[in-house]
Amino acid sequence: MLDNEVFASFVFYSTLLVLKMYIIAIITGQVRLRKKAFANPEDAMRHGGVQYCREDPYVERCRRAHHNDMENIFPFLFLGAVYSMTEPSLNVARVHFLVFFLGRIVHSVAYLCALKAPTRSLAYVIAQVPCFSMLVQILFTMASP
Repeated sequence: MLDNEVFASFVFYSTLLVLKMYIIAIITGQVRLRKKAFANPEDAMRHGGVQYCREDPYVERCRRAHHNDMENIFPFLFLGAVYSMTEPSLNVARVHFLVFFLGRIVHSVAYLCALKAPTRSLAYVIAQVPCFSMLVQILFTMASP
């Protein structure tokens, strides 16, 4: 399967995106520890007491960034895998995967660093363009006899 250069490119960018999701999860955990803001009483008790079972605005920001990744990266993983099977141009496919990847990186940085609007929104839209393009191309491929 990795002889298919388009699929190999997809696997490369998908793996980087999953790594990015793990990094966001680790950041969230580290922020919880630093801010002493735990979601579960047993975790709070381990780190100073039940009073630390609370929400923190920055922890919630990290959680929203991670949740947004799941809402967007999971569909990309499906679309990119199927798109790779439609025999697209290697260069065009690489551009699709790269644009999505870079858009998600910028989106995460904008989210975690609370960058000025509309940075995060633009990154989101830019990352959606290749997804929509792949979706349309998949539909056309599947609809043609």
